[in-house]
Amino acid sequence: MSENQLPTWNDGKLRCLWANPKNALYIHYHDHEWGVPVHDDRRLFEMLVLESFQAGLSWECVLNKRESFREAFDGFDLERVCAYGEEKLEELADNPAIIRNRRKIRAAVENARVFRDIQRERGTFSAYLWGFTGGGVIRETGKTRSELSDAVSKDLRRRGMTFVGTTIIYAYLQAVGVIDSHDRECFMYHENGK
Repeated sequence: MSENQLPTWNDGKLRCLWANPKNALYIHYHDHEWGVPVHDDRRLFEMLVLESFQAGLSWECVLNKRESFREAFDGFDLERVCAYGEEKLEELADNPAIIRNRRKIRAAVENARVFRDIQRERGTFSAYLWGFTGGGVIRETGKTRSELSDAVSKDLRRRGMTFVGTTIIYAYLQAVGVIDSHDRECFMYHENGK
C-alpha cells in the first residue's frame, strides 16, 4: 500500500487518511458529521468553540472531550454562554474534563457574544456564514487555508472574535460542510459537494 493509498476498513469502506480506525468517536465523526453542511446555529456555535479549542492540539483530543465540553458549556446554549461571568470562567478553568486554557475559555464567551451580534444583524449565523459562498459548498482538498477562510477569519476578527485565524476557520468550514474535503477515494466523497 502506498503512502497516500487509503486502507480498507473492517466494514469494507474507504475513508480519509486522517480518520483514526481505532477511535469509534472519530469514525462516527468522519462518517456522519465532517463535511456535512450545517445550518443549525447551535451546532455552528458548538463547532466554532470546539475548533477554537483545537488550536495547537489535535482534533482527536478535542473530539474525545466533546461530551465534557457540552456539559461544561451548558449544551452550547448561546444565551447561557453569553451570560457567563468570572465565577463561571473560573469553574471552567478548574474543570479537568475539558481543555483548561484560560485564554480559550474567555475567547469562547467573548466569541459567543459576537456570534449573537451576528445573529441579530443577519437573522442567523448560518445566513452570515453561508453568505460567503452564496449557499454553495466548495469542493477542495489538500489545503489548510484559502481565500475563503482568509475572508471569514478577517471579518470575524474585525468583529472582535479571537482564536479564529485562517487555519482554524478553514478547519471549521470543513467541519460544518462549507468546504467538502473528503479524499477522492473516500466513500463520503461527492464530486460537486453535497
